[in-house]
Amino acid sequence: MHIHILGICGTFMGGLAALAREAGHRVTGCDAGVYPPMSDQLRALGIELIEGWGADQLALKPDLFVIGNVVSRGNPLMEAVLDAGAPYTSGPQWLAEHVLQGRHVLAVAGTHGKTTTTSMLAWVLEHAGLQPGFLVGGVPLNFGISARLGRPVSTHASAPRPPFVIEADEYDTAFFDKRSKFVHYRPRTAVLNNLEFDHADIFDNLAAIERQFHHLVRTVPAQGRLVVNARDESLQRVLGMGCWSEVVRFGARRETPGEWRTRGEPHAFDVLRGSLKIARVEWALAGEHNQLNALAAIAAADHLGVPAEVAASALASFENVRRRLELRGSAAGISVYDDFAHHPTAMHTTINGLRRQVDAHWNPTQPRPRVLAVFEPRSNTMKLGTMKAQLPWALEEADLSFCHSGGLDWDATQVLAPMGKLAMVGTSIDQLVAQVVAAARPGDHVLCMSNGGFGNVHGRLLEALAAQAR
Repeated sequence: MHIHILGICGTFMGGLAALAREAGHRVTGCDAGVYPPMSDQLRALGIELIEGWGADQLALKPDLFVIGNVVSRGNPLMEAVLDAGAPYTSGPQWLAEHVLQGRHVLAVAGTHGKTTTTSMLAWVLEHAGLQPGFLVGGVPLNFGISARLGRPVSTHASAPRPPFVIEADEYDTAFFDKRSKFVHYRPRTAVLNNLEFDHADIFDNLAAIERQFHHLVRTVPAQGRLVVNARDESLQRVLGMGCWSEVVRFGARRETPGEWRTRGEPHAFDVLRGSLKIARVEWALAGEHNQLNALAAIAAADHLGVPAEVAASALASFENVRRRLELRGSAAGISVYDDFAHHPTAMHTTINGLRRQVDAHWNPTQPRPRVLAVFEPRSNTMKLGTMKAQLPWALEEADLSFCHSGGLDWDATQVLAPMGKLAMVGTSIDQLVAQVVAAARPGDHVLCMSNGGFGNVHGRLLEALAAQAR
């Protein structure tokens, strides 16, 4: 089959393209900006990429056009496809029909932690010898790729289903299918990590997102398993709408029969089920959020028969995901990190994770190292200003904060005014870099947060810091 993918350079559609190519299909694609790193990865796979949305691409005559959710009515190529009556489908629908059929799908959903937990779960199953397929909205460092097919589906009806782990996004599927992507995946194991209001560009309120999560719950079979964060009230409301599968809860703060919880610090903790200790995790990651992510992955892997101690052993060698508290380098005694955090809760959690990591290595006889937060409100929700009032709370554990305000329709200076001199605003990347360099001192940890490239602020900071030190 020849498929032509519209919007191929997004993380999901790029991963889908890689899976299709691995399965033996001819794959071509286009995007508004054919940009690295996805463009480099796809070209390395032999996938032809076309810049832009020219209607002349109809001449490729693929068997099927696969449409990404970046495409809307008025797109020249999409209009040509519709006028010609050419066959088309969405990315999630194609994936469900051509990759996920016959597999035990483990879907990881939630406002936060999807990419990390999906990567953890895939690595646990790999460590257990199950050769999982996966599609992750990032690059797990243990694998070095964002997607693969994994063990093939057997032709024998009695053979176990090979596992496939997928990051299950609640964003809409396509301009012609406004359901969340994850309703197409039909998982047998579904992780519900957490649920907050997000994606203000397509959801009116939290209740609308809860309804989509309930649609996901409706697709899990009776012999399936829901792995649900016990601390999250929104998820309890989702289950209250109806549930037909086994529910395993994790993260309870108090002992509860049958529920999974932890005891100890995020970097070294016991895994308990009820009152029984069943494993211990000692690893390099920091933050309570990662502790909960690990617990979810262990409970999900248990559904496939992976013992908790085997899962814990796998996590000891888990290397995280690119752009998750990733150290980009050091200059002049100052460390610079990159992180994908963009929702206020994720920012708060990420800063807390770095703060705890730094404090764990702090010698109290020396001045306490500072954490400097550098961020841009880039997501559609943040650009709309829906959550701007939460920013002072999100940044409260940072010693200094720096906001890139370019392109915003709201006044970042006014929003951050309650923080006084602890927050600065720059209208350009150059101004932001200059502010950080002027304030930073040896021993500081500079945390850059954005769901985009952030104008390569990390590299520019490192260059400017090194130049200042010369």
